[in-house]
Amino acid sequence: MEFLKRLLVDFFYFLHTWSGYQKTKRFFHNFLENEEYKAKKYFDYLMILLIIVSIISLIREVKHEVDPWLVFFNHYVISMIFLIEYIIHLWISSSVSEIVIRRYEESKTLSHPFKLRSALLEVARVKVSYIFSAKAMIDLIAVLPFFHQLRLLRIFKIMRVFKLFRYAKSFQTFASVFTSKRFEFITLFIFSTAVIIVSAVLIYALEADLPNTYIVTLFDAFYWSFVTMATVGHVDIVAVTQGGKSLAVFVIISGIAVLAFITSLVVSAFTEKIDDIRETKIVNSLVKNDNFYIICGYEDIASEVAQKLVAKGHSVIVLDEDFTRAQNARRDGLVVLNYDPGSVASYEKLQIDFSSQVKAILCMREDDVANVYTALTIRSIDPKLFILSLLVHEANRKKLLYAGANEILFSKEIVGLVSREYISHPVAFEAIHALSSQNSEINIDEVLISQRIAEQYVYVGDLPNREYKVVLFGIYKKTSKRFFFNPIDSTLLQEGDYMIVIGHNSFVKEFEQELKKR
Repeated sequence: MEFLKRLLVDFFYFLHTWSGYQKTKRFFHNFLENEEYKAKKYFDYLMILLIIVSIISLIREVKHEVDPWLVFFNHYVISMIFLIEYIIHLWISSSVSEIVIRRYEESKTLSHPFKLRSALLEVARVKVSYIFSAKAMIDLIAVLPFFHQLRLLRIFKIMRVFKLFRYAKSFQTFASVFTSKRFEFITLFIFSTAVIIVSAVLIYALEADLPNTYIVTLFDAFYWSFVTMATVGHVDIVAVTQGGKSLAVFVIISGIAVLAFITSLVVSAFTEKIDDIRETKIVNSLVKNDNFYIICGYEDIASEVAQKLVAKGHSVIVLDEDFTRAQNARRDGLVVLNYDPGSVASYEKLQIDFSSQVKAILCMREDDVANVYTALTIRSIDPKLFILSLLVHEANRKKLLYAGANEILFSKEIVGLVSREYISHPVAFEAIHALSSQNSEINIDEVLISQRIAEQYVYVGDLPNREYKVVLFGIYKKTSKRFFFNPIDSTLLQEGDYMIVIGHNSFVKEFEQELKKR
C-alpha cells in the first residue's frame, strides 16, 4: 500500500513539474476560459454556430425529412464536440496533482502519515462540485442526445440553446444583472407565489361547486390565478361570482405592482452594470499597456499634475473612490476607475504587474491620512515601486516617509522658496508675468536633473541652454531644499535637482531633447 501511495505521489509530482503537461493545460484554459485570449472568440463563434445548426435540425425533423448527413452531423459530430469540450472543462476546472501534492506536503510538515484516500476524496469533492455547477449541468444536458439509443433524450437538444449563455457575453451580462438583485427578485417571487396560492385556493373554494363555473379543478384555479396575476387578459377561465371578481381585482392590482417593481429593478440593475462594464473594459485595456502613472485621488493639484503628464505624452490612470471627483476626472478626458486607492482589493481588480507596467504611484489627495493609507497599501503590494506623495501638513512628513513614500511634495515649501526669490527680484517677476500672460508661445517649464544629465553636465555653465535660446530661470536644489534664482555657471548640478527654464515652446522642447540625447 505504501508503495502504491509513493508511486501515485511521484506520478502527481511528475505531472505538476512536466512543462508539456502544464503548457497544454494552460492552453486549453486560455482557449476555453480566458476572455483575453485571441483564439477564444473564434471558438465561441464556432460553438454558437453548432448550437444554431443543432436547433434548426431539431425543428426541421418535426415535419420534414432531414438529409442523412445532417442527421449524422447533428447526432454524432456536434455531440462528440460537446462531449470533448465537457471533458476538457472538467479537466481544467481544478488541478488534481496540486491537491494531492498539497495534502502530501502538509502531512510531511506535520509529521503525520499521508492519507491518500482523504486526498482523493477532496479531489472527488472538487470535481463533483464543478459537475453540479450551472455551466457544467448545461454542458452535460447538451451532451445527452449523443446517447441517441435513449430516444427520449433527443428532446434535450433544445437545451443546447442554454449553452449560448457560456459563449455570448451579452447573455452573461444579463444573467449578472439578475444575480446582483437576487434578494429583491427572490422577495418578489415569494410575494407573487403567495398571492397565486392564496387566490387559487380562494377562487376554488368560492366557485368550484357552482353549476356554471369555469373553475372545475384545482389546476384550473391555479391557471386562473397565474393568468390574472400576469394581467395577460385571457378570458377562457373567468370568475362568475361577485366574490371571485373582487378577488380578481386584487390579484390584477398585485400583478401590476409586481411587474412595476420588476421593471424598476431591471432598469436600475442595468444602470449600475453600465459602470461595471466600462470599468471592466478599462481594466482589460490596462493589462495590455505599460509605463503608465497611477494618480490616487483627484483634486486641484492632482488635476494639474495629470494634465501636465498627459501633455507630455504619458499614460495616466486615476483612482478615486469619490464619485464626484471621479466624474471631474472623466470630464477632463482622463481614464478613471471609481476605486478606493487605500484598498488592496482595488489593485487586485486591476490585474496588472506593478513592477513592469507602472512607472510611479502619485498620492495626490489633499489629505495626509488618505495618502498615508494609500502609500501603505502600495508598499504592501510592491516594496520597490516609486511613490510620490503630496504633503499638506509638515507634521505628517515622517508618517508618509514611514508609510513608504520615496519622495514628498510639500507645495507650501516650494512656493515659499520661489516666492522669496521673486520678492527679492521684483523686476524679474514682472517681466516673467508679462511674458507668460501676453505671449502664449513663451513656456515656463521644469526639467528634472536625472542621473544621465548629471553625469554629462557637471556645472550650470556646461548646459547648452544659450545655444537653444533658453533662459535658465533658477534651480531647486534637492539636498538643501533651496531655490537659487539665476544660478552662476559654477553651480553644481546634482541628480534630483529641478531646473526652471523659460523660452519659446519649440526651443524649450529641443533643449530638453538635447539633454536626454547625450
